[in-house]
Amino acid sequence: MVPVIHKRGQRTIGLLYYLYGPGKFEEHTDPHLVASWDHNAPDPGRDATATLKQLQQLLDQPVENINPSQRPKKHVWHLSVRNGTKDRILSDEEWSDVARRMVAAAGIDNPEEGAGCRWAAVRHADDHIHIVATLVREDGYKPDLNNDANRVQAQARALEAELGLQRLNKGDGTAAKRPTSAERHKAKRQGRERTAREELREAVRRAVAGARGDAEFFDRLAAAGLLIRKRAAPSGDLLGYKVALPDDLNRDGEPVFYPGARLAPDLSLPRIRERWSAGAQDAPAAARQEAVRTGPGRPAAARRATASAVWQAVLVFEHGGDAVAAAHIAAAGEVLDALAKTSAAHTRRELHAAATAFERASRSHVRAVRGHDRALRQAARDLVQGGPALGRGEDGATTAMAIDMLFFLITAAAHWHARRGHAQQAEAATQAAEHLRAAYQAAAAQPLGALHQRGRRLSRPMLQRQTVLLREALPELAEQILTEPGWYALAATVAEAEAAGHDPAALLSEVAARRELGTADSVSDVLVWRMRRAADLPADASQLPETSTTTTRSTKRGTTTRSSAPGKRRSGADAARPSR
Repeated sequence: MVPVIHKRGQRTIGLLYYLYGPGKFEEHTDPHLVASWDHNAPDPGRDATATLKQLQQLLDQPVENINPSQRPKKHVWHLSVRNGTKDRILSDEEWSDVARRMVAAAGIDNPEEGAGCRWAAVRHADDHIHIVATLVREDGYKPDLNNDANRVQAQARALEAELGLQRLNKGDGTAAKRPTSAERHKAKRQGRERTAREELREAVRRAVAGARGDAEFFDRLAAAGLLIRKRAAPSGDLLGYKVALPDDLNRDGEPVFYPGARLAPDLSLPRIRERWSAGAQDAPAAARQEAVRTGPGRPAAARRATASAVWQAVLVFEHGGDAVAAAHIAAAGEVLDALAKTSAAHTRRELHAAATAFERASRSHVRAVRGHDRALRQAARDLVQGGPALGRGEDGATTAMAIDMLFFLITAAAHWHARRGHAQQAEAATQAAEHLRAAYQAAAAQPLGALHQRGRRLSRPMLQRQTVLLREALPELAEQILTEPGWYALAATVAEAEAAGHDPAALLSEVAARRELGTADSVSDVLVWRMRRAADLPADASQLPETSTTTTRSTKRGTTTRSSAPGKRRSGADAARPSR
């Protein structure tokens, strides 16, 4: 249930004409009164003898009865109360009770306290009502409406529980502005799935992702096809901007521009500039960007770098302060936007949904300290500059790796918000994590399938050895992992890591200990990606030569001899290395 207090007005009759009229787009059906201050107000909707003028005069009578010098300039109070699309349809009697509870909560009318303001509740659709009230009480005094918005929100939460409606979370003033009904109807007429405001918000978010300055930001907006207007001071300094869709026109045929701050609180130019005001990137980040730009497999390299940056960011939630964590959460939104923008077709929809959902989780009243998020912002930049991924081979496998790491970061963000009472942000992060889960399943199917087949082809002695190693390294998780379908993929990864010269037991212990695994659908899958990232193994193993398939152990000498991969001779140093 969403109550919205609209701007106060001067003409009661004008609002009544709208409420009882057909609507701007013929969307009003059967307008009628469901409640009023005295249970006896005339209803122009269903009483042929009643008129709008009569209702207006009765509502405004307390205003007319006081000295003109004491009359408020804007005396018309307007509240709309709307249910969600998944809520059941309430009866007129239920909406009547909602209206009375809302005006009492706001301070408009409370029968227990005697004389109140005059008001009427009009229903012209199944899912909402409008309440119009006069801001002068019948005794001539004006009501105390301080904090009326918070009071009606609290009443909405209570009504949701009592009426069995969808339970919404209390807002904190950091959410993006909702599209107006006029914007929604305009989008419907134009055949758009989303309003212009929503399309522009997404386009600006993507333009911000990984950008380093004003020039690059505005170049990206122009490349996205947006119309741009910049606001400058007399000195020439840039102060702000507006954007518009070329085909979103007003009645005069002119583009409809939206300032960045009207799209979302963190999309004003000053707030955007905070993201790149922390100074130049550090040398490792610059080197990584150069490798992504010039090296082979640019999308895959960008995704691998993203996985590493996200993994380090996850650890911040355990050891960093709130301001640092808030910066990482905001930067995680940029990474999601960049990944969705460059994703392959089979993961695009879910990644886009994850980025859209997480947008709400990226803002709170905890002010982010920029600079600590540099690695994540660089990862977003790498993704954009790396270009679109093909969705197969190393591209597809590193996408799965990056999504897997992002899932844990977004889940950590949900827990962080929940611990601080940020209900809307926690819910948004949880929704984003569910979309990431679906995107991961689509991205990981092929590369994990290839690893599974490699694991199935390992010799029985090799699998037995991997099983013993797993039980020694992860005694508390081993039995669960051995029953998972992903065990064979993990066994193949352990074999590759050992062939590459790593200590597999130590590596397993390390990647399992650095973050909780309770939220994972498959522990073995998570360990596969963590090991392949930590050991710098190719994410896509389908084109690699087979790993060792036999292992013989000499019990007399206490040494182990491993056969090498086909076509690869071991060096003397390798041959002398003892088994671990």
